[in-house]
Amino acid sequence: MVGAGIVGASCAFQLAHRGAKVTVLERAPQPATGSTAKSAAGLRHQFSHPVNVRMSLHSSDFLRRFRSLTGHDPGFRESGYLFLIPPDLLGEWEGQWELLRELGAPVEVLDPDELQRRFPYLMSRGLASASFGPQDGVVDPHGITLGLLAAARERGAELVLGCEVVAARWRRGRWEVETTLGNHTADLLVNAAGPWAGELASRAGLELPVVPVRRMVFATAPFRPFPHPTPLIVDLDTGIYLRSEGERFLFGRSNPDEPPGLQFAIDWSWLDQVIELALPRFPFLERAGLDRRACWTGHYAITPDHLPILGRVPGVEGFINACGFSGHGVQHAPATGLIVAEEALDGRSTSFDLTDFRIERFASERAAREANIV
Repeated sequence: MVGAGIVGASCAFQLAHRGAKVTVLERAPQPATGSTAKSAAGLRHQFSHPVNVRMSLHSSDFLRRFRSLTGHDPGFRESGYLFLIPPDLLGEWEGQWELLRELGAPVEVLDPDELQRRFPYLMSRGLASASFGPQDGVVDPHGITLGLLAAARERGAELVLGCEVVAARWRRGRWEVETTLGNHTADLLVNAAGPWAGELASRAGLELPVVPVRRMVFATAPFRPFPHPTPLIVDLDTGIYLRSEGERFLFGRSNPDEPPGLQFAIDWSWLDQVIELALPRFPFLERAGLDRRACWTGHYAITPDHLPILGRVPGVEGFINACGFSGHGVQHAPATGLIVAEEALDGRSTSFDLTDFRIERFASERAAREANIV
């Protein structure tokens, strides 16, 4: 297993739970320090692809049982997700609401008047509707990762920190993995390296269309005269998202022109554009004030269609991908752990239909996608 973020931790837990011998290799000196730690930490059921919805349903159920399974608190707070829908997207969302209801994902449709009544701190002008998921919310990615790793280690898993994979080769029926701390061998190699997943695959002699793309999260100073907490709100007209975190607000917007790469510095010029788009919808931000020391950057692991790459690689012995979530790795980690355990130990996952998520889709004419990318 390569990667001790939340996805790798979930895979390690599920594999160890079923009796597999697991070694987790992590290039950082501590687990959960990469994209997991820099996530906006949302969990929602409101996706357009049915398998993403099913994975969220599984993950939320798992997190409700997390304390009994691991003894740790996942920090799951059902504060909701609220999507603000402009007129040109209403038809698409009407189909999504039907899908969500069919799959058993709770969702409430709000007209602009009801939206303004329930959330008076935002401006509903120009919106056609809103979609509220009352059982969506936020989690503690760091706490979940540490809890999963602790539970995996109790079941015999080994965690090796500060251990970067230099190269991996399939020889004599096993993977030979060369690292900065020595060599390892394994029957199966699981790629849960997040934004580094494409690079890891390259070091194993494979091609994987996953690239890291910077995402910036801006934080206000504490803003007390306000009815916290808010849902995680996504304005689909502008791409702005916002949620409260304690007495602060976290907010941001993905830059469509951001090139791939592992840039870690904040682009403060992008903040000006974000604020300009955010203020008409969230006018209270003007009074909140920015805390530059509390802002951060993270990275999405992006695929061409914004769907993850999961499962075994055709024609390659013993290599399983668990990566490319395009911003949804934290919320889909519990389901991914189950998928990887089934792929590794049963030969194929039966809990979820991975047809649109397997790497071979890129060689076909399948055109599945996830519309709700934040």
